[in-house]
Amino acid sequence: MQPIDEHLLRPTINERTNHEQSAQETPEDWESRSFEAQPGPTHRPPGANTFGHASPPATPAGLPSSAPTEPAAQPGMLGTQPGMLANQPVQPRRSGLRTSALIALTSLLALVFAVGLFAGWQFGHTGGTALSPSSTSTLQPGASSNVTVPALTGNNADAVREAVISKVQPGVVQVHVSSPGQQVLGSGVIIDGRGYIVTNNHVVAGASTVQVTLANGTMLPATVVGTDPADDLAVIKITPPVSGLTTMHLGDSSKLRVGQSVLAIGSPLGNAETVTSGIVSALNRNVSEGQKGPILPDAIQTDAPINPGNSGGALLDMQGNLIGIPTLNAIDTEFNTPANGLGFAIPVNRINFIAQQMIADGHVTHTGRSILGVIVTNVDQQVAAKNHLSVTSGVMVVNVTSSGPAASAGMKTGDVIVQLGNRSVKSASDLSTALLQHKPGDVVAVKIYRGTQQVTLNIPLGELPVG
Repeated sequence: MQPIDEHLLRPTINERTNHEQSAQETPEDWESRSFEAQPGPTHRPPGANTFGHASPPATPAGLPSSAPTEPAAQPGMLGTQPGMLANQPVQPRRSGLRTSALIALTSLLALVFAVGLFAGWQFGHTGGTALSPSSTSTLQPGASSNVTVPALTGNNADAVREAVISKVQPGVVQVHVSSPGQQVLGSGVIIDGRGYIVTNNHVVAGASTVQVTLANGTMLPATVVGTDPADDLAVIKITPPVSGLTTMHLGDSSKLRVGQSVLAIGSPLGNAETVTSGIVSALNRNVSEGQKGPILPDAIQTDAPINPGNSGGALLDMQGNLIGIPTLNAIDTEFNTPANGLGFAIPVNRINFIAQQMIADGHVTHTGRSILGVIVTNVDQQVAAKNHLSVTSGVMVVNVTSSGPAASAGMKTGDVIVQLGNRSVKSASDLSTALLQHKPGDVVAVKIYRGTQQVTLNIPLGELPVG
């Protein structure tokens, strides 16, 4: 899985009445990223990269839990917070109508992505009355569609697309967000017949009021059930009309293949129920939402056109299954304009995991992201000479979280990590990418150098605390 360079990935959002100034990251900023998929944007002190070491938790993709205080970063070490890639930044745009935060994209591209401007940039926590947690996290279907989608063959692509659109359009909504001095427009997907809608966190963050427009034009007030800045996801709720709601069937993003056809439905630039088509361009992209934003692991890259207002909408396969939510799109750094055909979507398996927690509890209770429990700094010739190391690449451990996974397995300060699992580690970003390939509880072989001796430690990975 290749990390997306943080070069100028801007969040895509619908333009607010007051535009936020987009700030480009400097090379110094690139060095301060975290490695453990940590929830929520946080300030990264210049210094060491933290890999799975718990900082005081909140609730991101998250779980509320108390975690040990994060060790202070030592001077000269990469400054990164858990959850951020220590990669050179690529700043994607979020697909909500709005202009603001930059996001990091793949190192393969010198572009900035902004999957359909974020339809409502990050607004902080929601306004409105909090809903009582649902008695169950199991999604409940709504009204069923009478449309049958034929199997895709070599000569019926048009008929299949038309059937998919007819089947799923009632399950995609337009989301209108108001906050002091700002108006934001995005998209959402109905995933539960009780009125639960999933969208991007940057669409509803900081909202004072939220309204939803159904495919038939009905406008209804909505409340925010829960937000997860770490995964850029949120769940909102409306009271279903008497006629009921058509819900989207969730697919399985683990079965996606590069090259398969997809459709994107949303409200780009305020044009409701707009459909674009393309293919899955790449899988397993790790996309950073910029210096203070989270890392979105395993993102789906697509060339289906995505524009501001698409954020929170639907990315579908050719049977009408939801496979992802368009969130970011790249920016061409030469012209500072959206790059054509370079969009990113959060995979539906992650959406399902997070959304059900928010519906059940009003917040995320388990991040599902692995941590190692160390703070590291990149090794180069200068660092190697200063610390009398026997290798000139890898990452040197500068702090081990007490009682954390690495500490329990015998890792020590001064050890140099050169491989995690089957992935070579030459930098902090390599370590971050390697961790994102594993789940909490996985036992991974970590190769280290301790002096001139090479040692392999089998470490059961921990889980990143919420917040």
